[in-house]
Amino acid sequence: MQKRKLGRNGPEISALGFGAMSFTNFYGPTTEQDSHAVLDLAIEAGVTHLDTANVYGMGRSEEVIGSYFKKNPGARDHFVIATKATITRDAEGKRKFDNSQTHLEAELDKSLQRLGVDCVDLFYAHRRDPSMSIEEATGNLSRLVEAGKARAIGFSEIAPSSLRRAVAVHPVAAVQSEYSLSTRFPDLGLVQTTAELGVAMVAFSPVGRSFLTDTPLSLDAVQSLDFLRPNPRFNEPNYSANIALTDRFRALAAEMGIPAAGLAIAWLLHRGDHVIPIPGTRSVEHFKELLTGTERVLSDEDMARIEAVLPVGWAHGDRYSDEQWVGPERYC
Repeated sequence: MQKRKLGRNGPEISALGFGAMSFTNFYGPTTEQDSHAVLDLAIEAGVTHLDTANVYGMGRSEEVIGSYFKKNPGARDHFVIATKATITRDAEGKRKFDNSQTHLEAELDKSLQRLGVDCVDLFYAHRRDPSMSIEEATGNLSRLVEAGKARAIGFSEIAPSSLRRAVAVHPVAAVQSEYSLSTRFPDLGLVQTTAELGVAMVAFSPVGRSFLTDTPLSLDAVQSLDFLRPNPRFNEPNYSANIALTDRFRALAAEMGIPAAGLAIAWLLHRGDHVIPIPGTRSVEHFKELLTGTERVLSDEDMARIEAVLPVGWAHGDRYSDEQWVGPERYC
């Protein structure tokens, strides 16, 4: 397994991490047994970075990881664990973001209990609170490091300009953002800024929420998923257009002798030695496909062939609906 640094002064971790949102029913029904089988394979394959959040299944993802640690003494020492907080609801049930120290510490305490650990290796602000400066939010996160409850801090879906302000207050180990062949906006500043500042660029949804795999979700399957149902890329006519375009990518991957998901991972790993994809899956077999991407080093010719079939801007539709766009910082 290739290795990468989780921030300039952070631990060395596997180049491929794992996004544990899939340990909930977010992308379809799953079981604790299936999730534990995925974690077994992660250990076997040398995958050491595990990413979760308090809102994934309302704590269920963390509980599944915690139950795995309980059943497998010593497994905790294998993994570098990241979790997140700040997404909450107001009195009327409307989503909001709370970066206060009181909220962050209370939510982290709950996460530690669900995970069954005393400290996480990385704690993210899942979304920025627009009513609070990035400097104050960074300071609130840093106090959790001082308290010994997190070893490092990070942010999810922030702009390069915000990152520069944050690192002036406290070292930031990682910034998490959607990044893949279907979502290229991080190339317009975030990939470069994280590299310059020694911050890991953690890429979630690296296989385009299934478009960049050999078995993309069917339109019928999309209708059963609350997150994807309103997503513009998964609504007609965009869905059919995106399937047709990614058919070319699937054909190229087959010609190159690698699963499409593996090729999507290999492409990301080629984008920078600080880029760390964190795909998620409910399936051991699909996880094996993703792992093939860590074994393939792409040449400049390979990259050019990929760009030819999926040039910048190929995707039809926005990556988020209007409601889903509330929270992420737009910078390009």
